[in-house]
Amino acid sequence: MEKKFIKKPNYAEEIVMVIRANLNNKDIDKLLLNYHEKDIADAFLLLTIEERRLLYNILGAENISEFFSYIDVDDAQKYISELEIEHAAEIIENLDSDDAVDILDEIDDEIEEKIVSLIDDESSRDIELIRSYSEDEVGNMMTTNFVKITKNVSVKQAMRSLISQADENDNISTIYVCDEDDRLYGVIDLKDLIIARDYIDLETIISKSYPYLRDDELISNCLETIKDYGEDSLPVLDCDDKILGVITSQDVIEAVDDEMGEDYAKLAGLTSEEDLNEPIVTSMRKRLPWLSILLILGMAVSSIVGIFEGVVAQIAIIACFQPLVLGMAGNAGTQSLAVTIRVLMDEDVGVKEKFHLVFKELKIGLFNGLILGILGVIIIGIYTIAIKKQTILYAFAVSGCVGLSLILSILIASLVGTIVPIFFHKIKIDPAVASGPLITTINDMVAVISYYGLAGYLLIGVLHLV
Repeated sequence: MEKKFIKKPNYAEEIVMVIRANLNNKDIDKLLLNYHEKDIADAFLLLTIEERRLLYNILGAENISEFFSYIDVDDAQKYISELEIEHAAEIIENLDSDDAVDILDEIDDEIEEKIVSLIDDESSRDIELIRSYSEDEVGNMMTTNFVKITKNVSVKQAMRSLISQADENDNISTIYVCDEDDRLYGVIDLKDLIIARDYIDLETIISKSYPYLRDDELISNCLETIKDYGEDSLPVLDCDDKILGVITSQDVIEAVDDEMGEDYAKLAGLTSEEDLNEPIVTSMRKRLPWLSILLILGMAVSSIVGIFEGVVAQIAIIACFQPLVLGMAGNAGTQSLAVTIRVLMDEDVGVKEKFHLVFKELKIGLFNGLILGILGVIIIGIYTIAIKKQTILYAFAVSGCVGLSLILSILIASLVGTIVPIFFHKIKIDPAVASGPLITTINDMVAVISYYGLAGYLLIGVLHLV
């Protein structure tokens, strides 16, 4: 039976059609309420400046701010520049403080100064608070969009407080409870508050042992904690245990995405991520430092190959299989590197677990090397006989040398790919930064020495094939 696939509707295109349908403003506003803010944000990319300005007037600043958080920061900067300063300030004022900071950091300083001067005092304080932290601190990622109540209230009073704050704050699934000194006392789940009877003591539904983050903690060090608890939001406290803001699940997703992007860039030997719009000179500046170091290390590898030029001159066929040995060693080392960095992300991993990882990767490298080495012996032996027209003894002597080199180089590459990042982690250097390009070069050196050393010893010294 043929399987039928239902085509998903393109809501962004539908929204564009609504806006271009010559409807009155009231009907457009009513129809747009049926769509998610993310789809309206996607539709913005398809509209002309005139159509976007029309939409600004129809929806109003508060509704515009709802989908601005889904727009890429660079695009948001462009849209803000299309508005009058007063209207732009109104939108920024209605944004979550962390989203407002992201946009303000990208726009022109002069325009930013004018916008900040027009927003209300509370929004201005929240923005300045978040900006007081560095980009890698939890405080820079938090939002001040949360609901807070005091502990000495009744269930009915707590519900009233929630309702009054929900108009300004939409993160209401967790209600934060503070004591008389404004320190975090505990939290209440929204469901528990809704079903609670008026006559029960609020204390009975407060969870007092709730996870939290410190405002000056590094984001990278907190990701595992946030992921392990899996809450919609976690409170961010200062040194006096006063709640400054919260980290939401959406913030966590963005942080993980940024962290993965940075690690991927570092593994490639880049100082940071690149994008399509980045100037060529800036991209070159990011890539050149490691490439310069690798040039020097590459020259070292080349000089090692030069030491064995006598072996190549006598048995030229072995040069054909050098890329194979180097490539397999590099692949094995990269696999071990990826596994090791993933393990090292867990700050709770101890010395015992690290030793276990090293021995595990050694065993994997040995068994993989044996399997690939045996396959190499058979395939290269047959190739040398059939294509190169060599004798069976000569063919399998060469393939045997390649096979042994594969076993040795893959084994050592797996060890290097595990030990080097552990070493960098131990001396407080990000293993993702230095490990990738360095391990590749080290493995090339090891593979070259193993391969040509074995070729010289076995093929010339023992078997006398020349």
